[in-house]
Amino acid sequence: MALDDTLREDLMRSVTEAFSEQTAYLKTLVGFRSQRGEEFAIQDFIHEDFAGRGLKMDRFEMDEAALTAHEGGAPFSDAHSRAPIVVGIHHPRVQTGRSLILQHHLDVVPVGPREMWTRDPYAGEIEDGWMYGRGAGDMKAGASANVFALEALRRVGLQPAAPVYLQSVVEEESTGNGALQTFLRGYTADAALIPEPEGERLARANVGVLWFEVLVRGHPTHVSEMGSGNNAIDSAYRLIAALREVEQRWNDARDDHPEFAGMEHPINLNIGRIEGGDWGSSVPAWCRFQVRVSIYPGETAQDKLAEIVDHARRFADADPFLSRNPPAFTQNGFNAEGYVLAPGSDAEATLASAHRGAFGSELQGTVTPAYLDARVYALYNKIPTLCYGPTARNIHGFDEAVSLESLRVTTQSMALFIAEWCGVEPI
Repeated sequence: MALDDTLREDLMRSVTEAFSEQTAYLKTLVGFRSQRGEEFAIQDFIHEDFAGRGLKMDRFEMDEAALTAHEGGAPFSDAHSRAPIVVGIHHPRVQTGRSLILQHHLDVVPVGPREMWTRDPYAGEIEDGWMYGRGAGDMKAGASANVFALEALRRVGLQPAAPVYLQSVVEEESTGNGALQTFLRGYTADAALIPEPEGERLARANVGVLWFEVLVRGHPTHVSEMGSGNNAIDSAYRLIAALREVEQRWNDARDDHPEFAGMEHPINLNIGRIEGGDWGSSVPAWCRFQVRVSIYPGETAQDKLAEIVDHARRFADADPFLSRNPPAFTQNGFNAEGYVLAPGSDAEATLASAHRGAFGSELQGTVTPAYLDARVYALYNKIPTLCYGPTARNIHGFDEAVSLESLRVTTQSMALFIAEWCGVEPI
């Protein structure tokens, strides 16, 4: 249904009138320390909050067997979160509109050295219109937008005239298994909206992501006789250089992938963690490092993992020491393929109209060389998936922050989208 001017203005005013409450809600979310495996408390808060807003509740654990058997599922490790997935369900009295998934993730990455933050990463401090804190942008702001876009309708006496599934997941930062579990649980809709901090733009494509760990062995000796041993850390450096060759080759192929052809470096291989050795005066006997690498949409995750591991093994076969002590490769996280949002859907047109109504400008697109949970709904639910959210900065870095004005107007846009996509009925 197209929104009339009166309803549009009512919804935008409703968001603004409740924005101080939304800001306080976001501050509460930022206050939860919800790194991987520590999301139980925040998910319990979400469960009680959703229930208090009148939603029907579903809370469930991730099914390791089902997830690891699925082509898009990632392996479990000791670090894998066991926190539950929470879904709040709205059913209309009479369904006249189109159903919708609203999803957010509440797991966040580590804060790093506390002294490198200029503000408390869990305090939600506000300065010059920005709220600071780990997860303030990625993506607790989006979680608040999901809740308060729906709240905007309720405040004017309306509710969606179609089912809405408000999904709060974890494991977005490490495996994507939380979003995939909602699909395996059976949740689907006519479209999905995920308010990741995309700078008020619509994500048109994102890369897939692979995680793996490499263990390199050495031959320990005293450093006075290091020539008779083999340094595992030095060997790891040589192996990392070989992995960089694959990264370069994949980047050189970007013109074969139209969405990423204009991007200077769409494929990023990151050595995210490295450790090794037992003693400063001994040649190290071991080195372990963790790798994150992206792949283009349309490429099969396991095929690309095999390609990069095969290249590393061929390098090792030609190395005097590694040929006799081959490195071990273990997939320890993401096994995710990328996606492209097909143009021309009714969902995108509806969002463009809502964005125009809230921002007074045309909706712009973007592509991102990062993982997005949107891949689950695009690839497996096979529904239009809109990843669109507010402006944030320093995501995954020190002094992460979200623009509160951007969040307010994005929430208005989302409220308009929900009303037009789902239709409305009196409460």
